[in-house]
Amino acid sequence: MSTVMNTTNTQAASPPDARSPEYVQWLAQIQRRKLLITASRIGVLAVFLAVWEILARTQVINPMLTSYPSAVLPTLVELFKTGDLTGHTWITFKATIIGFAVSMVLGVLIAALLWWSGFLKKVLDPFLVIANAMPKIAFVPIFYIWLGSEYSVYGMAVAISLFITIMVVYEGFQAIDPNKIKLATTLGASKMQVMRYVVFPGSVPAVIAAIKMNIGLSLIGVIVGEFQSSSAGLGFLIVNGSQVFKLNIVMAAIVVLAMLSAVMYLAVTRLEKAVQHRYA
Repeated sequence: MSTVMNTTNTQAASPPDARSPEYVQWLAQIQRRKLLITASRIGVLAVFLAVWEILARTQVINPMLTSYPSAVLPTLVELFKTGDLTGHTWITFKATIIGFAVSMVLGVLIAALLWWSGFLKKVLDPFLVIANAMPKIAFVPIFYIWLGSEYSVYGMAVAISLFITIMVVYEGFQAIDPNKIKLATTLGASKMQVMRYVVFPGSVPAVIAAIKMNIGLSLIGVIVGEFQSSSAGLGFLIVNGSQVFKLNIVMAAIVVLAMLSAVMYLAVTRLEKAVQHRYA
């Protein structure tokens, strides 16, 4: 009797799976699609590397000018053993993060000022458009004279990403539903409170969009700065390798840049998911 009661209690304590067969099948399809996408990405990369290797080995393309994958890997190992790879990568990564952080903070603050003052927005709007349209590489010699070889790299990172931040974040501020602002004002909220409790939370998607653009733009600015004036970093490694026709070093640095970009992209994607979950 007690055995029957225990069995009954166990069955009552563990409710049956409420998922329908159709739902389980749908989940399986989603999982298979994710696996297929991952496998396809790996396949595309493998085909690209194989074609590159074959074309260089068969002299269809000049391996002296393009190198090939089987030569890049030993170069990466050698640079890692000597410490050059980690040192140059860290310098580029540090400059990218600093330039990105400065441009985001300044960009959001300036966008907030433009939203706060319509008069200021009308005055500065043409200058912002012109500054954003200008080729930023023209500033490299100026930054080199003003900031020196090290800090000119940071200046390039900020110059490339700052104006995009201002324009994207400001458009996010402007896209806030005016009825929400009117309601908050009617209830007695000050302009600062409207900014804090209505505009900023409602502009989170725009800020995330600016972050996704700026992390890549900051890296581009750092590499451009290192091309022109730096004595360290992955950009310097690329220029130095090309000057002495060591294309293995150039390709190795490009591979590390691709990996660095992928890591930063994944970090921003994680941040986006966390923020969306919080503000959903």
